[in-house]
Amino acid sequence: MRQVQNEVSRREFIKTGAAATAALAAPLILPRSVFGANERIRVAVLGVNGRGKDHIKGMMNQPGVEVATLCDPDSTISAERAKEFEKSYNRPVKTEQDLRRVFDDKEIDAVTIATPNHWHALAAIWACQAGKDVYVEKPGTHNVWEGRKLIEAAAKYSRIVQNGVQLRSSAAIQEAIGHLRKGTIGQVYMARGLVFRWRPDIGIKPDEPVPPGLDYDLWLGPARYRPFSRNHVHYNWHWTWEFGNGDVGNQGIHETDLCMWGLDVGLPNIVTAMGGKFTFNDAKETPEVLTTLYHYPEQKKLIQFEVRHWCTNTEDGATVGNIFYGTEGYLVVKGYSEYEIFFGKNREPGPKNNAGGDHYANFIAAMRARDPKIQNGPVETVHLSSALAHLGNISYRLGRTLKFDPEKEKFIGDKDANKMLKRKYRKPYVIPDKV
Repeated sequence: MRQVQNEVSRREFIKTGAAATAALAAPLILPRSVFGANERIRVAVLGVNGRGKDHIKGMMNQPGVEVATLCDPDSTISAERAKEFEKSYNRPVKTEQDLRRVFDDKEIDAVTIATPNHWHALAAIWACQAGKDVYVEKPGTHNVWEGRKLIEAAAKYSRIVQNGVQLRSSAAIQEAIGHLRKGTIGQVYMARGLVFRWRPDIGIKPDEPVPPGLDYDLWLGPARYRPFSRNHVHYNWHWTWEFGNGDVGNQGIHETDLCMWGLDVGLPNIVTAMGGKFTFNDAKETPEVLTTLYHYPEQKKLIQFEVRHWCTNTEDGATVGNIFYGTEGYLVVKGYSEYEIFFGKNREPGPKNNAGGDHYANFIAAMRARDPKIQNGPVETVHLSSALAHLGNISYRLGRTLKFDPEKEKFIGDKDANKMLKRKYRKPYVIPDKV
């Protein structure tokens, strides 16, 4: 029953988000062949320093799936991870420094992408062009324009592209969405996304020589050249605009995705954001504190999103999660697999559940069936959940409220804002207009 409800919710999500353009509504062209039930799927993990470690474990836990290659522009890290892999799984694993060699390897069926954000879309598009299926970490894009290109690539090359938003595979969260759809808390008019994560001072580190083992040109990829600094690697790239998108484009993508899914909306008409750095004098370029409003006047719905980085309270026990407000009550999502409902003025407790799921297993199932309809995190969600975060960041960086046309995916009457929908790519790491 949950799978049926989830498929209905997915169709509703794509319908509302994709009504913006015909491309979103167009079905993917299925490949001519499928993986047999017992046929081994060989996977390469791209980026193995952070989330890539979970990708390795998650894929190795899947029956009939083999992690065959670990790839990272920092060969020191990939070598460390290969030693850990051999110890854990009692067999060696191939390593590569250049992801293009992975795409050239005909023995690889799929890639998972856990690189820094600025590489996500290009790596995913190259993988599609090479005939690989893709599991891409959130955000799936570094800017709004990239999302449309990735949707086009998935359709053109008949690829399964899964967005790394694990909440969509949680049985409890699917159940929570069912409550929102059937009116358990009445008319749902607002969603609030929370990212209250402990993010300490990272200091201000000087430029320095590139350390041995790191192909820094490859690490930079599409991004504008900047001298090497520990301010950028590893993980600190999240807080530099050239490489990351701040916490709304980090942890926040799980919540932006759930806000849109729960409210059954696509991209907004009005965006306003305010925040800044109030605590630390460090190298972070992105705001430590950020509040963003996404307004849907015709639907009479609102998304409120808040990022905090330091000492804070919880909100009904949630520091990372979502709150949905309805005319009869509200629903709180905590973490990745728990929800609870409260009714009326006195907050009387209602339904609750805590049950997870396996997002990697869902990806592999879609691969074997060659059927994007069974995906919990299809390629459309890559674009929409990431784009929502990007729109808020653009409003923050320009310091003004912006009007947006979700059908054309352009800002209305604002050339400066429209310039920020796409980046300038550093050759040869370029996403073409025609993928």
